[in-house]
Amino acid sequence: MNGIEKSKGSIPGGDAIALAARIGTGAFDCTEAMKAAISAARAKDALGAICHLDEDLGLANAAALDREYRDNPAIFSVRPFAGVPTLAKDLGGPFKGLPVRAGSHLFDGMLDPSADSDLADRFRQAGFSLFGLTTSPEVGLSLASEPMRGPVCRNPLDPSRTAGGSSGGAAAAVAAGIVAIAHATDAGGSIRVPAACCGLIGLKPSRGAIPGGPGFGNHLGGIASELAVCRSVRDAGAIFDALLGKPAGPYPEPALDRSEKSRLRIGLLTDTGSDFPTEAARQQAVEAAAGSLEGDGHEIVIVDWQRLEASVIASAVIFADIIAINLAWLVDSFHLDLSKAEPLTAAFAVRGARLAPTALWQSLSTMPHVSHDLWHLFDDIDCLLTPMLTTAPLPIGSFPTDHQDTDLHLNRMARFAPLACLANISGFPALTLPFGSDADGMPLPVQLLAPMGREPLLLALASRLEAEQPWIHPHAIAGLAS
Repeated sequence: MNGIEKSKGSIPGGDAIALAARIGTGAFDCTEAMKAAISAARAKDALGAICHLDEDLGLANAAALDREYRDNPAIFSVRPFAGVPTLAKDLGGPFKGLPVRAGSHLFDGMLDPSADSDLADRFRQAGFSLFGLTTSPEVGLSLASEPMRGPVCRNPLDPSRTAGGSSGGAAAAVAAGIVAIAHATDAGGSIRVPAACCGLIGLKPSRGAIPGGPGFGNHLGGIASELAVCRSVRDAGAIFDALLGKPAGPYPEPALDRSEKSRLRIGLLTDTGSDFPTEAARQQAVEAAAGSLEGDGHEIVIVDWQRLEASVIASAVIFADIIAINLAWLVDSFHLDLSKAEPLTAAFAVRGARLAPTALWQSLSTMPHVSHDLWHLFDDIDCLLTPMLTTAPLPIGSFPTDHQDTDLHLNRMARFAPLACLANISGFPALTLPFGSDADGMPLPVQLLAPMGREPLLLALASRLEAEQPWIHPHAIAGLAS
């Protein structure tokens, strides 16, 4: 078989599109779907996936869609996710009616629950019914979602392990079947790392592809993107298409490239260096994915770690400077009381306040060079295949925030997901999906990166890999259980 074959079969365990189809055929209504999701949320409360549950809001949203189904079926039928219950992340958006607190006591009583966003409007236009917020670490500072204000978010595949961060609650809710799909954000791997931990699909879009207004991506200088964590590649593609375009923000919308090539040059990177070693099983999963694509007639091009090492290290430094200065700005602008923050958050804010202007400017000036270097890599290849995580999801408590050593924390995150920040700093799209499982039954995730606007290529390749190694979700989606 040459070229890229898109998976057209059913998704094991179902997905959001399957749920929307059942609602659309009248098998059950939006309210019944919402009640099933709320029941699942309450039954699985111990996972800590949800930090705010609003049953009344969810039922009201579902009832409004049921009325549309009866009174305006032509409108209802064109919404790709009509009636599908979902959850927003407690960071990003915001979504009207949901009191976002970014996993922190810093913002208690400050944020307006009536605040809304362009992204939230597109979620509604796509037909989603929102009914709560998913757990994130305080101000998104961790690759685990265990804020001191609670709850501690656990991995549904193994509750002794992390579900990842910062969209860990979103990933846990989807993997547990509470919802079929959930809003997520990604400033340093925060969509892809939780998806990788929980056996999900996580797409970080190109910079400027998805609206971030009026807050423009959490004030993080363009490194943050918003989309979702999903159970299937087709869900990822459908929500990307539903939210795409006209971002009305400070970053130009990338030209989407839907062209197809019968023979691709796929860069293969398995070694992540001696400072960030990747376990053999995870390297072998990437090699197996490459072998599968090579069997389709694509050319595999080996990429050495030394080719990317400088850009990876620079991306980590830039990420640290941007999140630190952002926190310092928030504290100063909103007169936040750092005594309410976790020790690590307070330390990052102090780090940002002490950051020399010249050092910050050096980071901001280095960002386009990271992008430029990656563009040149893509002169020789069409996409890049890499590990997503160096190890299996770590035990709960592996990313503590009760200390003030910011460098230690950054190093822990880099050792877990060294290639996460590269896509954020460069602005390029990246996607993770599971490709097999380890001896403990945990997913073996791989990551695909492509040039700006090549999300269709990532989705097509991911769909091909998904068809060969479908991940079997152990938890049925609420409303789709037999």
